[in-house]
Amino acid sequence: MKIIEHLENDHKPLFSFEIIPPQRGKSVSEIIDIVKQLKPYNPPFIDVTSHSGEASYDELPDGNVKRRIRRKRPGTISICGIIQNRFKIDTVAHILCRGFTREETEDALIELNYLGIENVLAVRGDEVNYKKMYSKDRSVNEFAIDLVKQIHDLNQGKYLDDIISADPIDMSIGVGGYPEKHFESPNLHTDIQYLKQKVDAGADYIVTQMFFDNTVFFEFVKSCRDAGITVPIIPGIKILNKVSQLSFIPKNFFVNIPESFVEEMMANKKHAREIGTNWSYKQCEELLNHGIEYIHFYIMNDTMAVTQVMDKLRK
Repeated sequence: MKIIEHLENDHKPLFSFEIIPPQRGKSVSEIIDIVKQLKPYNPPFIDVTSHSGEASYDELPDGNVKRRIRRKRPGTISICGIIQNRFKIDTVAHILCRGFTREETEDALIELNYLGIENVLAVRGDEVNYKKMYSKDRSVNEFAIDLVKQIHDLNQGKYLDDIISADPIDMSIGVGGYPEKHFESPNLHTDIQYLKQKVDAGADYIVTQMFFDNTVFFEFVKSCRDAGITVPIIPGIKILNKVSQLSFIPKNFFVNIPESFVEEMMANKKHAREIGTNWSYKQCEELLNHGIEYIHFYIMNDTMAVTQVMDKLRK
């Protein structure tokens, strides 16, 4: 089932989760155990992130340096297939611009379609730490809107090659939204205009970046509606449970962490998990009381914190 159908038809409220593939060399059993722990909460869907290759440099005995390109967390498509077919939970495969050609993207979308996976999240992806060389017969999607257009074209049966009587794929397209703006955007207004372009290009729904002050989300939704964006906007929640995350999260994501939250964590470092879990619970409670019918959790494969929040929400 498509995500947009879940959002429109399923019994509310809905709680979904995002997980990451295991590191290269690790067993998929880790993911299976995680999904087993999440299944009792009846998630309508589970997102599986995608990761492009990264460069590492090894010094050789002769003093030369050899570059290695590896995807540290492969397996997005197969994990989506495992979850959907073994647990009967719909999955959302993340599809990236960076690190992949349009030809590779088309192949991935065809594979997902064969597996019966109907949902993708189109994102540009993190900047890679090397310059990937492309042959002249390959092309790339520079921005997320280009990726949305490619997926939309495939939904219409328009492939990169001019194939006569080609069968279309059938994908619901999600995109990311940034309540505090994307870090590369000059301002929030401009960022929302870019977001509207992605919706106009074929995106069915929006999942937001994490935020820790619900006022930011409410104002973002209003600004989106004022800009003419009418698709569902799903709030993304990240549970902070370590003091180190107070610096790590802002360093890697354009988000503001409220002073009161930071002060409480810093004054009670031994109780960081409890404080962070309680903060997220209150966030969710306020969102639900405000009429929000769906919440998406970024769990980074840490099920302990999210199950604690979910248990409190279900009481």
